[in-house]
Amino acid sequence: MLEPQTLRFLKQLNKNNHKPWFDAHRADYEAAKIDFQNFIQLVTDHLQKFDTTITGITARDCLFRINRDIRFAKDKTPYKTNMGASIKAGGKKSPFAGYYFHLEPGKTFVGGGLWMPNAEVLKNVRQEIDYNWNEFQEIINEKPFKKMYGDVYKGKELSLSTTPKGYEKENPAVEYLKLKSFIAETTLKDEELIKGTLHRKTIDAFTALMPFLKFINRAIKDI
Repeated sequence: MLEPQTLRFLKQLNKNNHKPWFDAHRADYEAAKIDFQNFIQLVTDHLQKFDTTITGITARDCLFRINRDIRFAKDKTPYKTNMGASIKAGGKKSPFAGYYFHLEPGKTFVGGGLWMPNAEVLKNVRQEIDYNWNEFQEIINEKPFKKMYGDVYKGKELSLSTTPKGYEKENPAVEYLKLKSFIAETTLKDEELIKGTLHRKTIDAFTALMPFLKFINRAIKDI
C-alpha cells in the first residue's frame, strides 16, 4: 500500500506546480518519493522470483525523476504531477519492454510493454508478430491477460492509419502490425492505492503481462 500523504502531496503539487512551493515542501516530496520507492522495491523483489531478466534490478534503477524536461515544451511547469517506475532488464533507460506503474491521483494505471521503439526495434517486433501470429494470439487471449487488460492498447495516437510497408492489409495481424507502441494497461482507483491489497493487485497485473513482455523482448534481444 501507499501512504495517503503521498497522494496528498501529488494533488497539492498539481495545484502548485512551481519551484517556490516545491522548495517549501521538499520534505513532503522526499517522504512521498521514499514511500513510492519502497513500494516499487517490494514489487520488484517479488517479480524477480519469477522473471530472471530483472534479477539485480532495484527500485532506484526504475524510478523516473520528478523534474520535467521543459527545454522544448510549451508547458513550462517544472515538475511532473505523477511518479512513475519502469521495471525491466537494464533499468528504466534500456530498450527492452517492461513493467510500468504510473502513480497519479485520479489517473493511476499499471501495466507495461514497449513504448515508442526506434525503427529497427519496431521492425523486428512487427516481424515477430507476423511470423508467430498464432503464438501472439494465444498470449493476448490467455485468461489472466484478457481479464486484466482486455487487449493490447490500440489507440489512434499509437497506431498507423495505413498498413505498414511490407505487409498486406488482409494480414490477420494487421491491427497489431500498425501499432507504434505495444502496451497494455489497467487503471487503479485512488482508494485502491492506500489499501493493503495494492501489492497483490500489482503483482497480479504484472504476472498477467509477463508472457507478452517475453514475446516482445525475444524480438529485441539480438539487435
